[in-house]
Amino acid sequence: MDILFKLDQLHNSAKQNKWLRYFTVFNRIALAAGFLPSGFVKIMGERFTNLSNNQPMGHYLEALYHTGWYYTFIGIVQVTAAILLLIPRAATLGAILYFPLILNICFLSLSVRFEGSLISSPLMVLANLYLLCWDYDKLKFILPFHRLVGSNGLPKQQILNNKFPTAFFVGVFAAIIIVLLLTRTFDIMPRNTVKDCKMQCKNSANPNACNVFCDCIHQQGQPLDKCLDNYHKALKNNGQAQ
Repeated sequence: MDILFKLDQLHNSAKQNKWLRYFTVFNRIALAAGFLPSGFVKIMGERFTNLSNNQPMGHYLEALYHTGWYYTFIGIVQVTAAILLLIPRAATLGAILYFPLILNICFLSLSVRFEGSLISSPLMVLANLYLLCWDYDKLKFILPFHRLVGSNGLPKQQILNNKFPTAFFVGVFAAIIIVLLLTRTFDIMPRNTVKDCKMQCKNSANPNACNVFCDCIHQQGQPLDKCLDNYHKALKNNGQAQ
């Protein structure tokens, strides 16, 4: 059987499941709730956080704040994407508009190790991907590998399937656990303040190297990559000294 026809069958079956419909609504509301506050803050011309300018994410957000109307534009796009997600007929467009925004935030959070969205942004990317898959029947016509396939064999969406999709939600739970584990792989975090940063030094194998890193970030305002290099050099020097 044609693989695209199988994909259509799988998607059609998912669309008829009551629990997956509930999950879709939940994701739309959750993603909208994630962008509405931050978007309105930008539209109002307010700073998004009170992070120090020396903190890596603080560097970025302060520079972004001073871009003027571009900062406002980002807020307008965020609010627009959130509102579209809440309108059933426009939810597909909302998911498309939302995806590049949250993907950028996810990569940004990972690159500067920002704890404020280190876990939430990857989960939001996954939720957004789910919504795009949910609207596969609308988006498939623009995919490069799609070709028209017969749909006469697909059942009509009349009666909802009440069976709980246990395997699917086990996969969702597993994805959350994997994200949590992956975000714990960083050897050191800049944290939001110098106090919070040095708190992790108490349990560090090398407190001196950890303090060097925290001072480099929060006192000297050096780039994250340079401070990480200093940290690893301090670790190496300490190991040689021993």
